[in-house]
Amino acid sequence: MHPYFTSLETHFAIALILSLIIGYIMGVERELRGKDAGVSTHILVIIGAMLFAVVSSTDITSPTRIAAQVVTGIGFLGAGLILRDGTSVKNLTTASSLWVAAGIGIAFGFGFYLIGFATGIMATLVARIPRVGMRKAAEAADKA
Repeated sequence: MHPYFTSLETHFAIALILSLIIGYIMGVERELRGKDAGVSTHILVIIGAMLFAVVSSTDITSPTRIAAQVVTGIGFLGAGLILRDGTSVKNLTTASSLWVAAGIGIAFGFGFYLIGFATGIMATLVARIPRVGMRKAAEAADKA
C-alpha cells in the first residue's frame, strides 16, 4: 500500500478500474447488438453501484443498508428500457444486463473482485448466445 493512500482509497481505486473494464466489455456487447444501453450506461451503473457499496461499507451500524437500495433502484432504470411492441417484448436482455452490472458493482464495492470480474465475463458471454429456434419458428408462424 502506498503511504499516501488509505486502504479504503486503494480498494476504491482497484474497484474503479475493474468497474471501468467490465462496464466497457458489457457495454460494447450491447452496442454491437444495437441496443440503447451501451458502454456509458454500463460503466455508470457499475461505478454507481460500486460507489454506493464502498460508502455503505463504512457504516459500522449497517454496512449493507445503502448498497441494498441499489437493487431496488436499478429496477426503475431497467423498467425504462423494456418496450412492448405488439405481442413481443424488447430489451429484456439489456435491462437484465444493467441489473447484473449493478450486482457486479456491488461485488466490487465490497471487495469481491474475482467474483465481480468473472460474473461480468460470464454475463457478456451469455448475452452472445445465439437465439434458440423456437423464436424463429414463432416469427415464421406470425408471417404466415
